[in-house]
Amino acid sequence: MDEPEPTQDEQGLVLAEILDGRGGGRSIGWEEIGTWDAGQGVLWMHLNLAHAETREWLESHSGLHPASVEALTADASRPRSFRDGDGLVVILRGINPRPGTEPDDMVALRMWVGATRIITLRARFTAVATRVQADLSRGEGPHDPGDFLVHAAESLMGRIGEAISAVDDTVDQLEDETLVSAGADLRTRIAALRRNVIGLRRHLAPQRDAMKLLMAERVPWFDDVSRVHMREIADRVTRSVEDLDSARDRAAVTQEELTTRLSEQMNQTMYRLSIITAIFLPLGLLTGLLGINVGGMPGVEDPLAFWIVCALLLALSVLLFGIVRWRKLV
Repeated sequence: MDEPEPTQDEQGLVLAEILDGRGGGRSIGWEEIGTWDAGQGVLWMHLNLAHAETREWLESHSGLHPASVEALTADASRPRSFRDGDGLVVILRGINPRPGTEPDDMVALRMWVGATRIITLRARFTAVATRVQADLSRGEGPHDPGDFLVHAAESLMGRIGEAISAVDDTVDQLEDETLVSAGADLRTRIAALRRNVIGLRRHLAPQRDAMKLLMAERVPWFDDVSRVHMREIADRVTRSVEDLDSARDRAAVTQEELTTRLSEQMNQTMYRLSIITAIFLPLGLLTGLLGINVGGMPGVEDPLAFWIVCALLLALSVLLFGIVRWRKLV
């Protein structure tokens, strides 16, 4: 179950920790942030972009390059990464943890990571920060900035992996249902699935590229161990994109199969209606001919004429049906 959203203070600080380098951390507030120095440990701040003072603090007091501030606070949060001095700006996306949201409704985690300081921001709630904080409280959190990047990326990919597994299960279910039925609701469900898959892939494909660029950057604090772990996560992202491509293709094939089955059902229905029309058309012609109100109609005065006509029509129906069966039309 997802952790509850932390309570933010009046200046947009969601949480702050000083990493002890052994997997633990100590929670602090704005006052201690003001007196922090690198000798105390790596400082991690998690800020709420929805707060008005967050952008002002980033521009005036964070010490970040204006280009980094602009990238971190931009409305469009496309996954990306680039170097800023001895730091890295990394924007990654993860599944929205709120109940009832669609898999492709993704939230961004924006990060500036340096040798002694980490700043993360979010515009909407994401459970990544609270998970990392919980790991720190147990002594199982990140040891250094490179390890922090790995923890954050792994946390994001965990929920993405669950979402893709759910997509695969849904595709399997729809494929099985399509083989045994062709209900109208299947088309709606397949269309919704394809939209979700397309949305997920639209976000994951640039995330894969962002991680590749991240591994290419050579900053002193991002050691080889963290780089190897990040490469594994990037490979998982690549496999996830490939799985989404496969799910999208399978969903398209399933939709084509469903369309074919519905078309066949419609053709069968129209064919049966054509056979019925072929049988009853001569009967309708005869009854219409006998129903005209003109003189000289035979059998008008004969009390048995009606029953004779009914017998003839029944015999003609049996004959026409026999011809249809003989020609193997039904």
